[in-house]
Amino acid sequence: MKRRPVCLVCLLLMLCLYVTDLAGISMISGNPLPASVQKYISEHLKLTVNGEVQSCQATENSLSVYLKQVFLTVGSEQIPIENIKVYLNKEEQLRIGMVLRVCGKLEEIPGPGNPGEFDSKQYYACQKIYYQMKNGEICGKSAAYSYFGQLLQEIRQKAESILDEAGGAYAGIFQAMILGERGNLDAETKMQYQMAGIMHILAISGLHISFVGMGFFRLLKKAGAGNGVAGAASAFLIYAYGMMTGGSVSAMRAVGMFLVLVGAGIAGRSYDLLSAMALSAIVLLLDAPAYLYSVSFLMSFGAVIGIGAVTPEICSMLNLEKRTEKSLAGSVIVWLITLPIVLRAYGEVSLAGVVLNLLVLPTSGLVLASGIFALPVGIFVIEIAKKVVFPGKCVLFFYEKLCEVVGWIPHSTWIAGSPKLWQCVAYYVMLAVIFAGLKWRKKTAREKAMRSAASVILVILAVVFLGYHPREGLMIACLDIGQGDCCVLKMPGGENFLIDGGSSNKKNTAVYQILPYLKNQGIATLDGIFVSHTDKDHISGIEEILELCAQNLTTVHVKNLILPDWNTTGEKYERLKMLARQSGIQIQTGREGKLLKTKEVQIEILAPENGADGSDTNEDGMVMEVHFGKFRGLFTGDIGAETEEKLLNSMEDVDFLKVAHHGSKYSTCQKFLDVVRPEIAVISCSAKNTYGHPSADTIKRLEDRGAQVEYTMKSGAITVRTDGERIWLERFTD
Repeated sequence: MKRRPVCLVCLLLMLCLYVTDLAGISMISGNPLPASVQKYISEHLKLTVNGEVQSCQATENSLSVYLKQVFLTVGSEQIPIENIKVYLNKEEQLRIGMVLRVCGKLEEIPGPGNPGEFDSKQYYACQKIYYQMKNGEICGKSAAYSYFGQLLQEIRQKAESILDEAGGAYAGIFQAMILGERGNLDAETKMQYQMAGIMHILAISGLHISFVGMGFFRLLKKAGAGNGVAGAASAFLIYAYGMMTGGSVSAMRAVGMFLVLVGAGIAGRSYDLLSAMALSAIVLLLDAPAYLYSVSFLMSFGAVIGIGAVTPEICSMLNLEKRTEKSLAGSVIVWLITLPIVLRAYGEVSLAGVVLNLLVLPTSGLVLASGIFALPVGIFVIEIAKKVVFPGKCVLFFYEKLCEVVGWIPHSTWIAGSPKLWQCVAYYVMLAVIFAGLKWRKKTAREKAMRSAASVILVILAVVFLGYHPREGLMIACLDIGQGDCCVLKMPGGENFLIDGGSSNKKNTAVYQILPYLKNQGIATLDGIFVSHTDKDHISGIEEILELCAQNLTTVHVKNLILPDWNTTGEKYERLKMLARQSGIQIQTGREGKLLKTKEVQIEILAPENGADGSDTNEDGMVMEVHFGKFRGLFTGDIGAETEEKLLNSMEDVDFLKVAHHGSKYSTCQKFLDVVRPEIAVISCSAKNTYGHPSADTIKRLEDRGAQVEYTMKSGAITVRTDGERIWLERFTD
């Protein structure tokens, strides 16, 4: 550290930021605006803001605009509120750098509602965006704008259109790799690349910066320019390229390091990779402290440390000289260093990626080069651009087939769950001990072999330790998926079940809420999915899971689909059966009296009754009671008072109740509550729904009966844990 004081400063800065976050100072997480400003914004339905257009992009139903240096207008006073994201209610001709006056309702960027869910709040905090405005209306705009910013925008749009036409089916991948535009990537490609562990090639990184920057630098040198002119020109080009591609953390990290490299060359100083990396990190963190918790930030810098610092040392210690050996060592080391970061964020990691990257990384440069060279050609003759980009398309076709193979290989992805922070710290300590052990002087060949073997064993133990999650009793999690229902059961014996999974006001609930939660909890296999009934708000996510299983696009395995035993089945019911058959999932039916026994838990089905025709999906829905020791949990789907009264003779006092029909006033009647008398009652619904859920009458009946009422709309995922006697409750947003 004495030789690299910048690295020491970087570590101290990160430590200071972390300590301030623990102290509750909103620099990294939370809203840093003064409480009085936050209160004013929350209390007013319509506000006026002024801000400068940073970027704009057409979405499916509106125009999305990023405004920077935003001021909230309150009378004659202007209050700075950093940056905001605005969704305009109609198309507008906007230019970068224009100052807009926009009216609308400001809403704080929402955080995740469930463990494992993407954290939009943290993501936008890195861009210093804490509020968004939907259905915004422009009240005024300036004539002046940024000529340079607009030029970059127009270059980007032109490049996007050329790649769209020349790239064909792979246009979205070319646009992501060269322009940082992932909006045109189809969901299937994203999932395939993530499962294969090669998603990182779609991010703007050091490969792009070195290819463009150093290529331009050498071109200028050959043209006769000196170091100063060539360095300054290439530095300006790279900075403009980084800004044009959206200024992602990986891009700006690479830009910063390239600028240090050029500066060192111009000044005649030596270039130190770790110092350049640390300086880039300091600049990013000082600009936006929220980067400290950014997965992209940690992954990007972790990969640089692995490639630039650790790999050369390990290769030297182990006397690895062949290029293949060094490449494999580098791939494994980067995988090990970034493993805790990946698992904390996604709960899963690709095992195949270690090997696939040996094939992908050397060839991804060809994709990048063919796409970049196609751009100037495409300005004049698009047909020639298609030929220029053809080699890159061949490589991408190869990647596509690799991903398909990985999808068919069992256990190619390890769902380990999200490790605790202390596990991550212990893991890195173990790696440091292993590294120190390898550095010790070894006198004999036998001693070298023994220490190498011991190091491999210790690395395996460290990895296994990171994925260790002891099961203690029964866990019931009611997920926050908007206006819908989804409960996850983790049994003490290792079995896992899903009860319903759907939403009427959220799309892709499986991809964005259910599957991320399962992976976060280390659930790789669902022993069964129970479907209480076939309304959209209970099955939309289940349909998605079954479709993904059929296409090998998810690593979560499903064994059984349990449907209500109805005499008459409808289209939705039959579709679920069809999707299950395509996925090789066994289909079972449940009705009154059926028991499902696991090692320590029993699930008893109380409804539908024998002979139910399924004409009223709500009243004929499946009702289940879970028994574990003295604990009783009741799951009621969307049944109403009619079915509740029919079940009174088979009911008993319960500890946990998943309240029927999202708290509807037509369910959870008084007679029913007098019998079941729940201690904890969970209502799953959206804060914004047109049904009036939950009903004030239902809440009053529950509270009068002595139940502790919990709401997913207020507290996010509600988790209940029990050892069969005692009960613990956790609210995710608390």
